[in-house]
Amino acid sequence: MREKFLSLSTVGVPLDRVNVDTDAIIPARYLKTIKRTGLGVHLFETLRYQDDGSEHPHFVLNKDPHRDAEILIVGENFGCGSSREHAPWALGQYGFRAVLAPSFADIFHGNCCQNGLLPVTLPAKAVQELFARYDAAPDGYELTVDLLTTTVRDPRGFESAFDISAYRREMLLHGLDEIGRTLQQEDAIAAFERAHR
Repeated sequence: MREKFLSLSTVGVPLDRVNVDTDAIIPARYLKTIKRTGLGVHLFETLRYQDDGSEHPHFVLNKDPHRDAEILIVGENFGCGSSREHAPWALGQYGFRAVLAPSFADIFHGNCCQNGLLPVTLPAKAVQELFARYDAAPDGYELTVDLLTTTVRDPRGFESAFDISAYRREMLLHGLDEIGRTLQQEDAIAAFERAHR
């Protein structure tokens, strides 16, 4: 069972880029592992680090207070490219619990939900407004992502509703993946198997 996602209030960090593919999220050389650990340090590796391994001083995740951010705000078509499940693993291991974007690649969206990471699809204008509000808040921009009410809001009056399928919403609210959700029907499955024999 995963951590339940109900409501999250934390600093939001912007990555104002479109078409960020899964290789940018986690480079292919780290796909050899099937463990869900040790990937967070490699998140956005080619953007976060310079050739000598030191942090790139201009990359947003390398600046305070973003190192502890749990909400990522990104451009459209986030998670395109290959279907690697390592991408949401890396985001989650870094500490992100929600990603806000105008659109997501379909497989990436499903992989996020399956791994306890909430992908929030907002209108493009709303995402641009979030980028602008971040720029106007030099000490950190706090956001609330509320899965109970399916809204995103900030303390200064921004609010936008988002849609998520009832199936995915229930999984995230209860901290379940698809196997865990299926096991909730274990008694009915066992009864069917007995009757089928």
